[in-house]
Amino acid sequence: MKLPVMPPVAPMLAKSVPTIPAGASYEPKWDGFRSIIFRDGDEVEFGSRNEKPMTRYFPELVEAVRAELPERCVLDGEIVIATDGGLDFEALQQRIHPAVSRVTMLSEQTPASFIAFDLLALGDEDYTRRSFADRRAALEGALAAASPPIHLTPTTDDLDVAQRWFVELEGAGLDGVIAKPLDGIYQPDKRVMFKIKHVRTADCVLAGFRWHKTSTEQSPLVGSLLLGLYQDGKLQHVGVVGAFPAKRRAELVGELEPLVLRDGDEHPWQEWASAEAHQGQRLPGSVSRWNATKDLSFVPLRPQRVLEVKYEHMEGTRFRHLAHFVRWRDDRTPESCTYEQLEQPLTFALNDIVPDLSRPAGPASP
Repeated sequence: MKLPVMPPVAPMLAKSVPTIPAGASYEPKWDGFRSIIFRDGDEVEFGSRNEKPMTRYFPELVEAVRAELPERCVLDGEIVIATDGGLDFEALQQRIHPAVSRVTMLSEQTPASFIAFDLLALGDEDYTRRSFADRRAALEGALAAASPPIHLTPTTDDLDVAQRWFVELEGAGLDGVIAKPLDGIYQPDKRVMFKIKHVRTADCVLAGFRWHKTSTEQSPLVGSLLLGLYQDGKLQHVGVVGAFPAKRRAELVGELEPLVLRDGDEHPWQEWASAEAHQGQRLPGSVSRWNATKDLSFVPLRPQRVLEVKYEHMEGTRFRHLAHFVRWRDDRTPESCTYEQLEQPLTFALNDIVPDLSRPAGPASP
């Protein structure tokens, strides 16, 4: 492979801002795996946020790149799995698997798509020093004849349209809007774009905690708090709260000690201690899909305290990203913390955003 821009390249990043800035180019914020594609003839490589190749996990996209992209190019974009119900990040996570046979099977059952949104090189030309306006025009030309599963993300310079996208597109699984300065060059690993994401609050039940990775018997530290919401009388695991300063992690050990289960106490998640409960499920105590050696065991607590958290959006019945602690809510009863309090986004079809993106998922994987 010999290109004007060679792997590995760390993608250009965005910093969070509370409102959509004026005077920029706007596009939907796709919720998938960020990837830079390098193609030189038949040679194809998919880079990632951590600069490690993801090529082997998406054989169907490798073939699509060879069929649909220019002979020599470098594109920045997002790998997604689109269904009639919206983006499916859970199915995307399943694609990161060590077994070639399973990757091949899933590439047929849950095929991925690539959403291109920037151009780093085309032919012998390095575009990284050109303005985004120039890069976007060249990208549109390069993908003019491309067919699914290769797609070009929509853009607009109309602030009103961007604000409408921010509200409407969440129902299709997108998690906000990206704003790019029109005169900005491509700066790897620099936060020079802007991202505007949904932020909401919810009152959740504290049901357990995990020890911090640096915790010791002499200096115990709480790592994360496990959150629950009631649904049909059952407490469902909805996510975790993490980012605490070290001093606060130490303080939480003493604060939570009175809630630790005693002999004879029952817990709504106690059945998760059995090995059978973890088969094919994402539960506290199960093995991490990303790191099989990571201990995700947890200390169950009596579900008696309520805390308010900030979250961005849901993925099924769980918070898609790490939630953030706001305050304790001692004025709320645990039983009052249900899914009914969560805001329901407007529904929106993926095909209304990018034509021919959504496709029905294949049969469920075993």
